[in-house]
Amino acid sequence: MLEILHLVLYSFCMANELKKEGYLYENYRVFHLSDTAGQERDFHFHGFDKIVVLISGRVDYGVEDTVYNMRPGDILLIKHHAIHKALIDLSIPYERYIVYLQPGFPDRNATGIRLSSCFDRADEWRNCLIVPDKNSLKDVVAVLDELHSTSADDQFGAEVIRDSLLFKLMVLLNRLQSEGSSDEKKRSTGSKLEEVLSYINSHPGESPAVDDLAEMAHLSRYHFMRLFKEETGESVHAYVRQRKLLNAARLIREGMKTTEAAELNGFQDYSVFYRAFKETFGTAPGQLK
Repeated sequence: MLEILHLVLYSFCMANELKKEGYLYENYRVFHLSDTAGQERDFHFHGFDKIVVLISGRVDYGVEDTVYNMRPGDILLIKHHAIHKALIDLSIPYERYIVYLQPGFPDRNATGIRLSSCFDRADEWRNCLIVPDKNSLKDVVAVLDELHSTSADDQFGAEVIRDSLLFKLMVLLNRLQSEGSSDEKKRSTGSKLEEVLSYINSHPGESPAVDDLAEMAHLSRYHFMRLFKEETGESVHAYVRQRKLLNAARLIREGMKTTEAAELNGFQDYSVFYRAFKETFGTAPGQLK
């Protein structure tokens, strides 16, 4: 299985420019894809909301500062403008449903409820993952099957039928999210480094010493550094810096001043932060807003 956090590291190593990708001219589009090619992208964002339903395959999805090690049946809600990237295991078939949705479209056609509120909650809770039970997943997939199969139907009333199916899908997702089907924020990797990675990810403002992290993992310094490099592909220092930068990017996108975001993530010298940020994302911190 792909290491859960290798996704973030890989994208940073590529150091390509963060950019807006894809356009949506309709109110929504539904894709049912199955291949062994997949697409490995750098971090990017869309101007529309995105739903991913994994049917088969192995994929790690990074959304903002969280990485989701998805399993078949998992559902991911990605709000418009959220920075994300997928790292796909290309050795096995990767089947998924993807829905692109204009922000607010369902709300304009629903009375008294906000069907797109599931995206707002995912963003607010910083938890995009929904883990439905088998029956609930079956209901979701059945709606997606019908929605996809009627996408080319141009008979009288076909658009109304499609819209009603889209609204039904949104109702199901909101119910699943509200019922607590998204409790599993991250998957356990079973790695000796799991506690260490969790600590680094939840304390972006700190710069922990290697010896302290090695002690946390109950390993000697030598074996800890070797295992860390083997599992993440990066040194401890490089990994910690990358997590700081990604967390700073999230805070800046949420409206925080760039200097404050830099300081909260342990960068006391703004010029050092600026150079590291531009090298990583290909854009200045202020332009990310």
